Amino acid sequence: MVHYHRYNQSRKASELINKDDESQNLVMDCSNSVYYKRSRPTLLSFLFLITFLSFCYVLAPLFIGSSFSLFLFYSNGTEDVNDVNVIVPMCSSVSRGTICCDRSGYRSDICIMKGDIRTNSFSSSIFLYNSRITNNVSSTFDGRKSEKNEELQHEKIKPYTRKWETSIMNTIDELNLISKRVNFDNTHHDCDVQHDVPAVFFSNGGYTGNVYHEFNDGIIPLYITSQHFNKKVVFVILEYHNWWFMKYRDILSQLSDFPTIDFRRDYNKTHCFPEAIVGLRIHDELSIDPALMEGNKSIVDFRNILDKAYRPRIRGRVEDEEREVQENLREQIASSSSLKKLKLVILSRSGSRAITNEFFLVKMAENIGFQVKVLRPESKTELAKIYRVLIESDVMIGVHGAAMTHFLFLKPGSVFIQVVPIGTKWASETYYGEPAKKLGLKYIGYEIQARESSLYERYDKNDPILIDPESINKKGWEYTKKIYLNSQNVTLNLRRFRKRLLQAYEYKVSHL
Repeated sequence: MVHYHRYNQSRKASELINKDDESQNLVMDCSNSVYYKRSRPTLLSFLFLITFLSFCYVLAPLFIGSSFSLFLFYSNGTEDVNDVNVIVPMCSSVSRGTICCDRSGYRSDICIMKGDIRTNSFSSSIFLYNSRITNNVSSTFDGRKSEKNEELQHEKIKPYTRKWETSIMNTIDELNLISKRVNFDNTHHDCDVQHDVPAVFFSNGGYTGNVYHEFNDGIIPLYITSQHFNKKVVFVILEYHNWWFMKYRDILSQLSDFPTIDFRRDYNKTHCFPEAIVGLRIHDELSIDPALMEGNKSIVDFRNILDKAYRPRIRGRVEDEEREVQENLREQIASSSSLKKLKLVILSRSGSRAITNEFFLVKMAENIGFQVKVLRPESKTELAKIYRVLIESDVMIGVHGAAMTHFLFLKPGSVFIQVVPIGTKWASETYYGEPAKKLGLKYIGYEIQARESSLYERYDKNDPILIDPESINKKGWEYTKKIYLNSQNVTLNLRRFRKRLLQAYEYKVSHL
């Protein structure tokens, strides 16, 4: 289930830009006032200038808001001016005993804690304890009467990467991040499990169960957030699903050397960490922005992680299959003669968005010179099996849908042909086409004509559903889902589609 948030996203982005412009104008107002007063460069004017600038610096947060304070604290002004291409995220530097939350992102919030961190699943809380030295000097804090457990800061966060989507965020568990000042003799928060590496907390709720969302909203953001720890990190999961862990354990083993923790199930244990990241950073659809990554990591580096995860798994399968081939000499000869052919994989769908003339598509591809395999992945299909088929292929064909996420398993330089049904052009390009190009694939989008859609038989040829799908999509997600995603099949114009297959064939032959 891919949600088409094109219009909402662009609107939100403009709102953020406007807010930034307003903040800048307020700051400039202070400086303009100063320059106006500097008409006479006297000693008195100079002293007034220094006083006024200090006044603006101290009191500006009261008028502009906390974001201005964070900007001053985390601005890049102290960086090397030659390193202009490096983008330092907010909360990139957090001192011990503090909580810093970056809520500026459109897609997700993320909070960082450092110090004496302890979990409390029963209250959905993560505590950061600051010890008070019990003497005459520190018996009070900020002029107020001290309490045995003094709450210094309280943040709330839902650690899921679809922040803008209110309906789904309402289903995500919320965490309390609480900083407290406590006495040394307070022992009620002793550790049951002491960890000497950081933790990353995230939710497996929401759209988990759909392979697109599992990679886009979970696995790739997890890589983005944790890769700089070099596997010395513990993953703590809210709304834990055992099937999810079994499905992605090979990838998780490449991101962390430690067992994952089910936050809710460990309600009777207090886990202690020296550092915690709550929430995941996310860049774009199935993409990684190297400018935001330590070491300029990209989607290709993530793709290399998949190689490390699955190649050992498929090596044994290949050896088993080779033994079976040796038992039948005739099959061995047939197999060896087909090794020279380019391998094409069709990701087949059943139900909606199925290719109704798939059999004839296979025959046409074989006549061109491809060795064709039809793959029908299901939710319970082991990813190593899908990876094995796609890593050995030269071309992948599929109709727009969550299964197109498997383009991540293709080798850079392979060809990805996406069949684009009516009403899915923007989503096809945004969610799969552009990310595939970033991975180094040759992407070919095949937009079907009205006659190739099953909708052509149900609606008048001048119906907006056929001739103006954008107007239908603007009505909302439910219209898109009901009409274009759940009620449309494809009958390819084979003569027209053959041109795409020849294009793919010639591309691969020229790059052998």
